Amino acid sequence: MRIITQSEVERLLPVSACVAVMRAAMIATSRGDVSLPIRQFMPVPGAPGKLALMPGSLGEAGVAEDASFGIKLVCKYERPHGDPLGTHVGMVMLFDSAKGIPLAMVEGSSLTAIRTSAASALATDLLARPDATRLAIIGNGEQAMRHIPAMQAVRQISHVTVWGRDAKRAAAFAREATDQYGIPVEPADDPAPAVKDADIVCTTTSAKEPVLFGADLKPGQHLNLVGSAIPTTSEVDHEAVRRSRYYVDYRPAAMAAAGELLKAIEAGIITEDHIVAEIGEVAAGDAPARSSADEITCYKSLGVAAQDLAAAHMVWRAAQAEGAGIEIDLLA
Repeated sequence: MRIITQSEVERLLPVSACVAVMRAAMIATSRGDVSLPIRQFMPVPGAPGKLALMPGSLGEAGVAEDASFGIKLVCKYERPHGDPLGTHVGMVMLFDSAKGIPLAMVEGSSLTAIRTSAASALATDLLARPDATRLAIIGNGEQAMRHIPAMQAVRQISHVTVWGRDAKRAAAFAREATDQYGIPVEPADDPAPAVKDADIVCTTTSAKEPVLFGADLKPGQHLNLVGSAIPTTSEVDHEAVRRSRYYVDYRPAAMAAAGELLKAIEAGIITEDHIVAEIGEVAAGDAPARSSADEITCYKSLGVAAQDLAAAHMVWRAAQAEGAGIEIDLLA
């Protein structure tokens, strides 16, 4: 078994390559070549944190060469902005399905951040207008920064606008991103002007209530909703959901935890049929994508274990090829 650290994950899993991995993983998800129990959360007594457990399998042993199973364990703790530990610390345990043996323990926070932004890039590639060049990001944390190169992997991004609750942090984010990615990144005073001229909008916040409203959207935009992952929180309002052509990563997960969708259904604004398709169905050509330049498309990202397993398998293969990471013999 190999232990693969954060620095190795960052090196071996470039977001541009991870987009193709997410495409295959989401097609497998939509075709049923996976086992995906709904994630579970356990509060940590006496601490401002919880443990998330995401088990799953990808591919069938004896059929798929890379068939694997495993679990992602993530500790989610409330920490101050800029804390070097971040809000998510964890690991992915990857097992070979045919032999039932552990292949790797892969650092989880960077893997999750990369695969999440790559999944957004996949959805953007499938749903955004081909001529989309202007990006708006709502939020100014790690996922906000990760989404810039992810969007660059699938579209010719020429300009980025960012909004965050703390104007100083948003301004610092804009300066850092401009230097790092070589395109103009400008802070906005409010979400509405941030998205006014955008072709692609990514929400990457920890907001419990909507920060972006349907009235602020314009025809032709594509939205990636990334920040909210529990049924009681939402980053956009009912009108944003109603106006959009709405796609999800995995229907059972969406109906369990997509707060924006569930609240709009509860309010009687829409029904479950508002979900056009899973993104894997679109990637496979089994469901329609955007049908006109004026539609507002929306991808709700919750994340599934199949994404983690596929990304971890890519990292493990690359590490095996060059002898990276730390190899240990559990049976010695």
